[in-house]
Amino acid sequence: MGNVISIKDSLKLITEEVANRSNAIVLKLDGLIDTYNSSDLQKEVLNTISSYTEIIFDCSKLTYVSSTGVGTFTVFLKATKGNNGTIILADLQPKVLEVFQLLGFSKFFTIVDTVEDGFKSLGISPVTESCFPKIFECPSCNKKLKASKSGKFRCIQCSSIICISEDGVVSTI
Repeated sequence: MGNVISIKDSLKLITEEVANRSNAIVLKLDGLIDTYNSSDLQKEVLNTISSYTEIIFDCSKLTYVSSTGVGTFTVFLKATKGNNGTIILADLQPKVLEVFQLLGFSKFFTIVDTVEDGFKSLGISPVTESCFPKIFECPSCNKKLKASKSGKFRCIQCSSIICISEDGVVSTI
């Protein structure tokens, strides 16, 4: 995992450099972007991306974005375009994508289904390390469990159905 920055208790920014591309970075957003935290996010991201020209935002855990938050993304786009760079938004949740579309900003951004699709559009073949076998806690009952691969599993203690993605993200159905 990369560097984790907490922004106003409502958003985490996780930075991960791309191993085989010195000018590329993945910025994972976890939480929400609104008027309350957008200026702090803007400062952190602008400081982070100043030395990168290929930026992929992993929005898989971005649960909400306000119109102010969309405006913040346009600041990132403008800063990156000034350096002949590219911003890609990956794995937007339906509600977040809808805000971009309703405001008409989806046409200004490259939006892809997955981070891997973002890598492909940049011509990057990322070096990935397997996170399996993975030891984790059941999100429902906190029972320690072990998975040897990605997929859907049932907790042996509470019977919750647990999904583990190929990159090791654990969630319940």
